[in-house]
Amino acid sequence: MNEADQLLIAQIPSDIDRPDKIAYGLTVRQILIIATTGGVAAAIYYLFHQLLPIVILAAVLLPLAALGMAIALGRRDGLSLDQFVFAALRFARSTKRLVAAPAGVVEPPRWCRLRGKLPTPLRLPVRAIRTDGALDLADGGVAVLVETGTLSFHLRTAGEQAALAGAFGRWLNSLESPVQILVRARPVDLGNLIDTVERCAESSPHPALADAASQHVAFLEELNCSRELLARQVLIVLRDNHAAGRGRRSVRREASAAVALRRAAEAERSLAALGVTTRVLDASAAHQVLTECLDPGGWHPAGQALPDAFISGEEAA
Repeated sequence: MNEADQLLIAQIPSDIDRPDKIAYGLTVRQILIIATTGGVAAAIYYLFHQLLPIVILAAVLLPLAALGMAIALGRRDGLSLDQFVFAALRFARSTKRLVAAPAGVVEPPRWCRLRGKLPTPLRLPVRAIRTDGALDLADGGVAVLVETGTLSFHLRTAGEQAALAGAFGRWLNSLESPVQILVRARPVDLGNLIDTVERCAESSPHPALADAASQHVAFLEELNCSRELLARQVLIVLRDNHAAGRGRRSVRREASAAVALRRAAEAERSLAALGVTTRVLDASAAHQVLTECLDPGGWHPAGQALPDAFISGEEAA
């Protein structure tokens, strides 16, 4: 076995934004929380150890120390406990009644007695979707969504795996701006496929084909009703911020959209070298993706290609 055929193994942490550990496997934030808790406990003991019995001091200091350790070391839903508590406080203080009012909520007339608070305008992250699929972001800038296919990496030889990893690394090194890679699961509905197979079964030229089609329809119906079918979708989000300048905002927005679309085309060419099928989402496809992401609890099934439908190389992604 030569060097090119040797298996390449690289350990990559799942959380690449994990903070650095300074000492004893603790981060700076954890050390500060533990040190602050210890300092407060030491100050309480120094001030009251001659006034209160040791049992009362222990009853006060031990829960305090446990609380500090829990905040420093505990995690909930991928967040540290202090970040989780701050997020909960922000959510508790925020307005729960949101309405679609781009121009703001109109104040009631003076003679109208208002009970409670007025609703807050709903601020969506995307202001508009262009016909070419570019997203006009609310915080400034333009984003483009690129849908990609997947590869069977483990079925390749060691040399092919090394070539794929090298090509993907070159694409990552060529990026000039932050890029988000989103892997998500979306529900799949087989209703259209079942209806089409049933219609084809009625016009089958041979009874055996009609019987086989009927059995396949029964299998698809059982599968569609008894299982929650999911399809994996990989999205690449490319964005470009509006360049600061004295020009009109519409001109800067058009320039940002052109830059984002050019980067999407470059990503298509780079990933095509890996054998990955890609396509830039148009307005309707981008609207479908945003609807699914903004309403994850809703039912937005993805349609499946019908037997007589033409599938191009881009649509196969």
